[in-house]
Amino acid sequence: MNRREVLRAGLLAGAQALISPLFGVGPRRLFGAPAEGLRLRGFQLPREIAVSDRAAEIVHRTTVVDMLSLLTLDWPRLYAWESQPQSFGKADLARLRASGIGVFHPAVDPNEADAHGAALRWMAGWNRLIAGHCETLLRIDGAADLERVKAEDRIGLLLGFQNASHFRTPADVALFHGLGQRVSQLTYNERNRLGSGCTDPEAGGLSQFGATIVAAMNSAGMAIDISHCGERTSLDALDASTRPVLITHSNCRALVHHPRCKSDAVIRAMAAKGGVIGISVLPMMVSGGRSATFDDILDHFDHAARLVGVEHVGLGSDTDVDAIDPRTRQVRSAYRVRGLRHEYRVFEIAEGLLRRGYSAADVAGVLGGNFQRALSQIWSV
Repeated sequence: MNRREVLRAGLLAGAQALISPLFGVGPRRLFGAPAEGLRLRGFQLPREIAVSDRAAEIVHRTTVVDMLSLLTLDWPRLYAWESQPQSFGKADLARLRASGIGVFHPAVDPNEADAHGAALRWMAGWNRLIAGHCETLLRIDGAADLERVKAEDRIGLLLGFQNASHFRTPADVALFHGLGQRVSQLTYNERNRLGSGCTDPEAGGLSQFGATIVAAMNSAGMAIDISHCGERTSLDALDASTRPVLITHSNCRALVHHPRCKSDAVIRAMAAKGGVIGISVLPMMVSGGRSATFDDILDHFDHAARLVGVEHVGLGSDTDVDAIDPRTRQVRSAYRVRGLRHEYRVFEIAEGLLRRGYSAADVAGVLGGNFQRALSQIWSV
């Protein structure tokens, strides 16, 4: 996503205190209270959110890793946070915590002629925001930080980009790794020097320059993401990499024929390499041209799990916390899914997967454990 497109631990501990005597008795209101609803960490939580106690407990004990999750789609608001970290307040933090997401991957395509300079500015902005809130935000630099998030009750930020056009030479990979970048897509939708994006009519493969960048990313311990790459470039990158390759946010082309969705061949090759595919909740990839439903989202989790095993499936929502347009205060039309409340999607996905027969361990893997495993392997240099 570029600029053109537009209860973490403490919260759940409070919710658990309300429902713990009732564990195992089936679905009930997670956040309900007898009279006026429950207010935790500054959030008035809706009474109508209903998940089972089992789903709530899974989210409570899992470090949820959403591998395409923006803090906000309100770009002026984000720029204000990055330029003046003090403008990121308690209510902003509480909003992130209430989502259940422990680690956000707020990657963008800088979409400027000087991609290198734009990426440097993005990294500076993120590092300024994190430095200004070091007690509550944590930059994810390695596997140990994924463990620290829950232990230290912080929100993790995994920094990356949805394009690799800012890598002018292989040496730039090490430069940006030193600034905190840990993930990069090879291409966005269009062709770049590395290869073809998913909308490139030539549909070419990985270039020789792209192969040198893949090698440099392997050497640095930077995760390769092929979410927006075309078919040939995706397969070439998987063949060239010596480490697991990620599809951080995509869906299954077998269900929806959309350029952003991945073929079974690519998903199989990704799994054979040890990678994980993050399933998106973006309607255009969930249901194509018809109205999307929550069950449509679950169908993509099911297809990928049956195809390659649930251990290679994760979450890559491709939106911010609530998908709300700040101008209208309504869900953005491009993100409307019947039966899904975006701000509580982690809880609802956990419930939906349990309902479809997944075990608690399977659900915890999908919500974070699978990406945590793959990232740890990629980052071990």
